[in-house]
Amino acid sequence: MESSLQTLFGAIAQAQDEAELKQSIIVKVGEYFHANRWGLKFLDQLPTINDDTPLMMKLALSLDYNPILRYLVKRHAAVHDEMILPPGVWQTICPRPDHGHVMVGPIVSNSQLVGGIGITRHRDDRAFNTEDLTDLCAICLHLSTRLTVMHSPSNTSSCLKCDRLTPRETEIAQLVAQGLTSAEIGTALWITENTVKQALKRMFRKLKVSSRAEMIAQLFMNSKLLTTEDEVS
Repeated sequence: MESSLQTLFGAIAQAQDEAELKQSIIVKVGEYFHANRWGLKFLDQLPTINDDTPLMMKLALSLDYNPILRYLVKRHAAVHDEMILPPGVWQTICPRPDHGHVMVGPIVSNSQLVGGIGITRHRDDRAFNTEDLTDLCAICLHLSTRLTVMHSPSNTSSCLKCDRLTPRETEIAQLVAQGLTSAEIGTALWITENTVKQALKRMFRKLKVSSRAEMIAQLFMNSKLLTTEDEVS
């Protein structure tokens, strides 16, 4: 089971965009938990509640009615139904048999809750437990980290552009520009701290620099020059 979780971490670290996380990675998450239904939702993409919204949807998104959602929003923490409710009570709140057991986890960025993962099992299947919750917390941590990297201004194609760097080296340079340590970069890219350090040594030699600050200054300067030339042409 642990190796499958590690494989999932690696897949998250290699995801290229939100679409891949929502369409491919989340399927792997659902399969990992032997779930009946699963989803990755972002708060800014939730449907607007109005008079035409189905009642069940209104109730599901109501903090007053849905104690699981209320716990997630208030604490930014993962939770499953039997963690805060007596066994069987959730099924009276949500009568759908395919939502008989539910577990949710937070996606955060810059201390803000930006979305969440929802996992459900059929009421006849095993309820979620502490081990499931621990695994979901770890998955949410990796997803939150990956999304933060994706949304960083220094992660755009126009930044840190240099033909002398490989795609992986460019990723490392982008994270260096954000002020991350070698250990933090290793966690974000799912590689070891030593691998990051060795990569930085190669990058310094390629760029003929002796420090991170000098490297980033040179790369940003090259990026601005390339962007200006592209605009002129």
